[in-house]
Parts: sequence; structure tokens; C-alpha cells
Amino acid sequence: MAIILFDDNAHQTLLPLTFTRPVADLRIGILTIAEKWGKYLKSDFSFHTQTWLQGKFPLKIEADNLFINGSVCPDESLVAAIDKLKEGEPLKKGDLLVAIKLSHKDAFNFNPGKLSGKTVDLEHEPVVITYPEDIFRKNDTELRKDFKLITAGRKSAALSATNTIIGGDFFAEEGAIADCSTFNTTNGPIYLAANTEVWEGTHIRGAFALCEYSQVKMGSKIYGATTVGPYCRVGGELNNAVLWGYSSKGHEGYLGNAVVGEWCNLGADTNNSNLKNNYDEVKLWDYTSQRFRKTGLQFCGLIMADHAKCAINTMFNTGTVVGVSANVFGAGFPRNFVPDFSWGGAHGYEVYSLKKMFETAQKVFARRDHRKFDENEQIILKKVFELTEEHRQFF
Repeated sequence: MAIILFDDNAHQTLLPLTFTRPVADLRIGILTIAEKWGKYLKSDFSFHTQTWLQGKFPLKIEADNLFINGSVCPDESLVAAIDKLKEGEPLKKGDLLVAIKLSHKDAFNFNPGKLSGKTVDLEHEPVVITYPEDIFRKNDTELRKDFKLITAGRKSAALSATNTIIGGDFFAEEGAIADCSTFNTTNGPIYLAANTEVWEGTHIRGAFALCEYSQVKMGSKIYGATTVGPYCRVGGELNNAVLWGYSSKGHEGYLGNAVVGEWCNLGADTNNSNLKNNYDEVKLWDYTSQRFRKTGLQFCGLIMADHAKCAINTMFNTGTVVGVSANVFGAGFPRNFVPDFSWGGAHGYEVYSLKKMFETAQKVFARRDHRKFDENEQIILKKVFELTEEHRQFF
């Protein structure tokens, strides 16, 4: 049976993070949502997503197909409920379509907003990702679930005796390296993937995950619940931050209650505020309403989309959203919404042209031999540039 992860309205409410990926490609915990489903169902998967993303994230339909909402994270109870579904029966939680099994013919006409037939109600509350802040807010829950999923029945590789490990929820894959560092799992598990490095003098408190080929630099201080995706390098202080992959925060500075996409770079001594001086509720820019939306959170820092970068000593205010391919620099606090493909800071912005952005992306991708800045990547970024033009009209 083909596993197909579909986008619903969450693809809009999760912008700008989903301009460049399907919802199920979001990383939360250790794995992406799609990778979680692949492990739970022991199957490959494909995506039913936006047309401009389909080249990079293709759709594969077979004789029998299981469509799963890409914003829903799996668990054993949910998998059991899906297993009992009959063809054409929508599994729902309230108004949210969670899953449905469809034939080859019906799969080609799938529309999550237009389904009929007897509905099956999901009894428990799954983890659902609806807004960008849900990623760091629910990261602790998913870290713990992923840790159990990945390490069940396995034994951790040994680390250097120069390290101190507190508690038992620690797991290192073969090839992970750490020296003269402390790992405290009292408040949550710690996972080090293969070919990762934790340099001397680092202090980490769980829950925490360091994904493949990533590095933590000397003297770093990391608090849970934090995820550092593959091919990243981090340093300084991190707290409840999620970096998806191929991004760098390699120097001193604070990153907290934050989500950072792929191919991002935070300059030395970049800091973000995660608490307002008056302790008031934090608002975030919402692409669907074109205004700032109340989050219900007192702690909410930075949301940074793919390919965004900032210069040294950048100061991000509480609840700042930085769009795709934005380049932030200069003195003072940039505004709380930095539009996609913008170039500048508190002193003002101009358009970051596709030509210049592509030239930079080519150089960045060249540092990773297994990733190419190919036609699919360019198609996606061209489309995002077009979709976000209205936000740059005031330049």
C-alpha cells in the first residue's frame, strides 16, 4: 500500500516554513513527520502537496493508497486506528481529516476538503502541527517519542571516559564523538546520531537530539527541548530551539523558543528575545490573515525560513518572523516581520534579487556534495519569490 502524506490548510498557516516543503517534511523531535510515519508503518512514502513542490517531493499512487495528514504526528494508537480503516472511510478528529484509504482511481481525484462516506472518529488527541510555534512548543513530546522509537532494543555506543553522563536516557550511534562534556538526561533523553561531534566543555540538558554530521562547538550551553538537524554547526546558548538542517549558529549568542529552517546562517553574537519586557502575550506575523496573530505564548522567539541569513550582532525582537531568503544586517532591531527575499535591516530594506540569491545558493550548496542546487530547487524559490511579491511593495 502506498503511503501518501497530504497537505491541508496547515500548509498555509505554517508559512513561511512551508513555502519550500510539504508539511510532512517539517522536522520536529528527531525526525521529520514523514520519516516518523515511514518508521511506524515500515514503508516508503510520497507527498500530495503544492504543484511547485511536487518536482522535489513527488507523488506516487499505487493500486491501494493510504492518505495521511502531513500535519499529524504518528503514535501507536493512531497507527492502530488507521489499520482498522476500510476503503473510503475518513478517519477524523473533529473537523480534521487524519487519514483515508483510497483505490487507484479515487486517489487521483483526492481532495481533503471534499470527502463523503461514513466517518470514523479518532478517540485520542494526536500531536498536530498547525502554526510555526507548534514546532518548538511540541518538540519535547516528539523528542521523547522519537527517542523511544529509534533506540528501542538497542545499546548505545560508548563515548570517551572524559565525558559525564547523568541519568540513563542517553544514546549515541556508532561514529558519534564527544570529549570533556556533560550530558544530563534527568529532564529528558539525549540522542547523538552517527558522525556527530560534541566538542570540549559543552553542557547539554535533555531533551536533546543532534542529527547526522552535525557539530556542537566548544563551551556551548544547550537546554531542552532542542533539536539540531543534520549537517549543522551550533555554538553559544540554545534553549528549546529546532534547527532543521544544513544551517549554522556557530558562535556566541542566544537562540531560544525558535525554529530555524535549512541553509540558514546566524552571524556571531546574534541574539533573539523570547520574552517581552512587560511579560505580555507574544504575537507572530500570519501570512493567511496578513496581520500579527496572538500565539497564546509568553515565551516565543524567532521563526526563520529556509535560506535566510543574518549578520554579526543581529538582535531579533520577541516574536520575529524572517521569510525565505531574507538577508538581515545593520544596527538596531529589525522589524518583527522581515519579508521573503528582502535585503537590509532596521535602516530599511530592498529586494534581494533572484539572480543574487541564486549565486549565493550555488556557493552554499557546493559545500555539501550530496545536495545540488538543481532545477527543482530553483523552481521552488522562483515561485516563492512570485508569491511573496506583495510583501515587498513598501520597499
